[in-house]
Amino acid sequence: MRVVKIDKETTKDILSDLLKRSPNQYDSYADSVQEILDAVKEKGDEALFGYTEKFDGCKLTPETVQVTEEEIAAAYEKVGQDLVEVIRKALKNIREYHEKQKQYSWFDSKPDGTILGQKVTALASVGVYVPGGKAAYPSSVLMNIVPAQVAGVEKIVMVTPPDKNGEVTPATLVAAHEAGATHVYKVGGAQAIGALAYGTSSIAKVDKIVGPGNIYVALAKKAVYGHVSIDSIAGPSEILVLADETANPRFVAADLLSQAEHDELASAILVTTSKTLASQVEEEIEGFLKTLSRAEIIRKSLDNFGYILLADTLEEAIEVTNNIASEHLEIVTANPFEVMTKIRNAGAIFMGSYSSEPLGDYFAGPNHVLPTNGTAKFFSPLSVDDFIKKSSIIYYSKEALAPIHKDIEAFAKAEHLTAHANSIAVRFEGEEGNE
Repeated sequence: MRVVKIDKETTKDILSDLLKRSPNQYDSYADSVQEILDAVKEKGDEALFGYTEKFDGCKLTPETVQVTEEEIAAAYEKVGQDLVEVIRKALKNIREYHEKQKQYSWFDSKPDGTILGQKVTALASVGVYVPGGKAAYPSSVLMNIVPAQVAGVEKIVMVTPPDKNGEVTPATLVAAHEAGATHVYKVGGAQAIGALAYGTSSIAKVDKIVGPGNIYVALAKKAVYGHVSIDSIAGPSEILVLADETANPRFVAADLLSQAEHDELASAILVTTSKTLASQVEEEIEGFLKTLSRAEIIRKSLDNFGYILLADTLEEAIEVTNNIASEHLEIVTANPFEVMTKIRNAGAIFMGSYSSEPLGDYFAGPNHVLPTNGTAKFFSPLSVDDFIKKSSIIYYSKEALAPIHKDIEAFAKAEHLTAHANSIAVRFEGEEGNE
């Protein structure tokens, strides 16, 4: 990891370095992705099954593309009861947290006959993309499906790539069944995003697509936005630990490595006011790397996007933390709750020595689908809000409209929209003072 003294120039350089990891930087793949999407849009199942055979080595038919109840039952046998119980415990926490996010329709009536309100409606159908193979994360299945179910989405369609034998990762199937997916299909990649966005004979079009994937999936989601809604264009994982001299260096090192192991593009940053802590964390990292199974990936991640940033004051450390706007932020200081009040930009905030990032990944309850690449400055974690839409309700009686109709007509005429003004005026034709 590079040790850097914080100043305006180094912060600017680091932000520029981190943004290189954004999917928006990989437009060279866009033409290939668009070709796949166009083929699925035009040829439907033929293209969908053709690309599945080409990329995944699996031959599908309309009869085999959907996961059956028998396949789900077999997945439970392969996963084992112990993991099923862990999934159920995590699911309980995740569901309870998201239940508190539910919004309800409301109406406000006044004595003059005015009724204003907001009607909250769940989306009718949602597609959840889940990576396959070594990149399969049943925890992400829970995080994407549960808020949709809590919101009241009736049709939750999960797509995930099959192996060459036409089988889906067992833990992914179990998590999907426990969380409440209504349909599961054995397709992945940009072709699966195309099927969800445009519809085929086997897979119906959905209203929104959520879930992580590789660069082809990310660019496909970006390309179909507008035909359907999407959650976000997710970038590589990242963690920032904001710590002072009170932090446990072994804990800090372990937490930084927990994100660096995702892939070579993951980012792990320590921002600290303590040079002693910085050197101790470096030593602990080297010790851990001798024993961790993904040490090669971790080392590349740290070499490319790992930093230890030294600040003169806690205020300076907080400022650079807000500028980076990390996906995961751990605050390990003498008074983490006070520091938290000064944080403006972070996807999820973990406070104290025993609230490490994996707690949020798997078990605590808040969603782990978070904004990356600085987008925490304007985006929020995935939530129930992502699976609802709102309609405004407006009702005025004649008695309520009468005293204000001239104001509305004047406003419309000021914008040279005489038909707008007329729409109001005709309701009071022939009445005194309206001619």
